[in-house]
Amino acid sequence: MDAAARRNYVPAERAVPFYSFVAVVVGVAAIVAAGPLSRLPETLPDLPAAFWVMAALAVLCDSQPFAPPGRRQSSAVFPSICFTFAILLAWGLGPAVLVQAAAVAVSSWRLRHAPWRAVFNSAQYTLALGAAEAVTYLLSETAFAEGVGPTWIDVAAVTLAAAAWFVVKYGTVTIAVRLHSGGNWWATFRQGVAFESVSIGALLLLAPILVGGPASHSVALIPLMLVPLFAVYRMSRLSSEQEQLARLDPLTGLANRKALLAEVHEQATLHCARAATGAPDRHFALLLLDIDRFKHVNDALGHAVGDQLLVEVSGRLTQAVDRHDVVARLGGDEFAILTPRLHDAAGARALADRVVAALAEPVALDGLPLDVSGSIGIALFPEHGDDFATLMRHADVAMYDAKHRNDTVAVYKPESDHNTPERLSLLGDLRRALDPDLASAAAGEINMYYQPQIEIQTGEVVGVEALLRWKHPKRGMVDPEELIKVAEQSAVMRLLTRRVVDDVVEQLAKWQAAGVKLRAAVNVSIRDLHTLEIVDQIRERLTRFAVTPDQLQLEITEGALMADPRRVLATISELAKLGVAIALDDFGTGYSSMQHLRRLPLTEVKVDRSFVLGMATDADDHAIVRTVIDLAGALGLRVVAEGVEDERTWRLLRSVGCHVAQGWFYARPMPADELVEWLGRYRPLNPNA
Repeated sequence: MDAAARRNYVPAERAVPFYSFVAVVVGVAAIVAAGPLSRLPETLPDLPAAFWVMAALAVLCDSQPFAPPGRRQSSAVFPSICFTFAILLAWGLGPAVLVQAAAVAVSSWRLRHAPWRAVFNSAQYTLALGAAEAVTYLLSETAFAEGVGPTWIDVAAVTLAAAAWFVVKYGTVTIAVRLHSGGNWWATFRQGVAFESVSIGALLLLAPILVGGPASHSVALIPLMLVPLFAVYRMSRLSSEQEQLARLDPLTGLANRKALLAEVHEQATLHCARAATGAPDRHFALLLLDIDRFKHVNDALGHAVGDQLLVEVSGRLTQAVDRHDVVARLGGDEFAILTPRLHDAAGARALADRVVAALAEPVALDGLPLDVSGSIGIALFPEHGDDFATLMRHADVAMYDAKHRNDTVAVYKPESDHNTPERLSLLGDLRRALDPDLASAAAGEINMYYQPQIEIQTGEVVGVEALLRWKHPKRGMVDPEELIKVAEQSAVMRLLTRRVVDDVVEQLAKWQAAGVKLRAAVNVSIRDLHTLEIVDQIRERLTRFAVTPDQLQLEITEGALMADPRRVLATISELAKLGVAIALDDFGTGYSSMQHLRRLPLTEVKVDRSFVLGMATDADDHAIVRTVIDLAGALGLRVVAEGVEDERTWRLLRSVGCHVAQGWFYARPMPADELVEWLGRYRPLNPNA
């Protein structure tokens, strides 16, 4: 099917109502024009030269109409509108309909419209001209026809006539487009109303100036109207080009977020319309892609090379998709693909696999072969959402699910989404609590609590673990695990980590000034470890507060380590170079391999509390703790036991060689001021007692 056939093709399920509407419009137009056209043989020979000049210019100008790209198929700038509306005002409906029909015939031939469409377009103009004629007749507007200078009332009458022309013409077009292509009525109406109201309005309101000026004084002045008409033409073209540019990413030339939003809305409307007609179920999918280690490229090779990489990736994505798919760059290293013709999730996965394969070949930039990889999240319409925001959020959840599973592709699953409406509300409150510009009593208070870490053999307090506490104004103290789950799958996690690092480093400086030197351990998430941003932040804070790097320790979980070992290794290696200690938290609950443990610059491992709590009563837990301690000792790592809540557990840990312990047996987490008081009261236990 060639381009012209595609433009004139009507889906079978909508053919009957569409062609019925076309027939009605053509029939009514024939009735409206019958009388005025029948009188033309008598009046046509007597029309002045001004009419013939306008008629010739109307047909000539419409031989090159401007049809802006990307708009509804009816949108175009036809200069004949100005001349035919002027002819209507000066000589009546019959001559105007005749000239407009001739102009439509020429423009339809140039645009390769089907014959039925040319007839339909001519009928629309006839109805619009008839509506304008009716308005001028009802208001007894005759000044232009009589050659008398128009009054303010005459100008108002012509303005109303132009409005009637536009309402009838645009209304019939809107109904036709809706019946032809389906979709939402309101969305169809507003798709071109701004562009056409400005361009057509300018053409219509130039007509009375043409009639009252050049046409009434000298025929030779009429061609001068081509200058303002050309200005309208250029204005329309520039407006369209600017709108097109506003929908493109300036670096890659791909669609941007705004264009993707519009396309998702249009596809959702079309799919809903198909469902309403009982057509077979169809789906579309939104794929979200994040490039791995892109910041490393920018940092190592510069932003110019990073931009080249983005351009190369955009080219590969475009080649990997079908011609009806939409590829967009959302910003940074994030891309999206909208694929509108699917039967199930398998089709979306197949497309994702093609994208992964397209990115697998190294990219040669500045003579360096760079490996490109990424994680892709998939959300399907309508199963996973029926609007842009929902589909984007669910695709983002799926993408991070893929990262957590160390996979390349994941389809959205509700069980992977922790963002219930209650949690989304909590997330908004958390963002407000973290933002200095938004923080208020309504958002609650975020504070750091500290739990002492005790060296088992000597009883010395060697450090503290910094623990986040949020007192919500309505919910009270928010459970820390829920707090992390809420923040971890959004950009709020970075704000949270930044706040924690700032508070902890500042507190270390305050303790140091008071003569108390401690090491503080801070938990970080996988999001924090995907870029080197946290390294720069910690370096800056340590320098600002004159705190030595060995006083700060970061704790990462096995889950974060295994989600993306390469990116995590790169980040924590930089932290280790800085002098910040790294601990592996919750050891024994994940699936970290000995190879990763050997390669990571770790200083300690923390035995998960689930094993420590049961080691006094469960032989298996006791064996696991002892094995972890032996393994860590062989690797030269310090071992910290969490969840020490009684003396018996403390003595067992001492007997198997554990280095450090923390738990309620020593002290509960407490605010910084209370910790200083506790240190003044603390007396080490006598291990021989």
